[in-house]
Amino acid sequence: MGEPQDISRLIAENRNLKEKLAECEQLIKDLSAPIIPSIIPETILVPITGMLDPGRFEVITAKLTDYAHSNSVSTAVVDFTAISEKEIGEVDVFGRYIENVTATLNIMGVQVLYVGFRPSISRMLIMSGSDFVKNVKAFSTFRAALQYLMNQSGMSFTAMVLEDQDEKA
Repeated sequence: MGEPQDISRLIAENRNLKEKLAECEQLIKDLSAPIIPSIIPETILVPITGMLDPGRFEVITAKLTDYAHSNSVSTAVVDFTAISEKEIGEVDVFGRYIENVTATLNIMGVQVLYVGFRPSISRMLIMSGSDFVKNVKAFSTFRAALQYLMNQSGMSFTAMVLEDQDEKA
């Protein structure tokens, strides 16, 4: 007589585990490419971390395009500082991802700047022979990309002086 109860309990437990798995998968998608508004209006920073594969590229691209459309983004700065050769997988797939995300956002009117490519990844992309690398706007750091954007818009960095520091002097 205990078997039907055991089966019902297992079915309920299985359903709960599937729900938790779906929640965890959504959390992973949400964390796969955090989108951070920049100090420059209509500009976002997207730091990329972790292993990159075609499925993850699709999630990142969908998240970026949806956010850009919903929030009137004019520039996306995609940061690969935390990515090494191990995380990019096949260089051709990685190159196609960059080409696709750039083209997708460009057709939406969003300028894409890339920052933080390691020298080894830069060499790999160039040696892959992909033509798109000639058109990619890339900078060594987020700060350099921001300076470029500020120069484009006529803005400039100014030194900030804290009153506390003046009082201590």
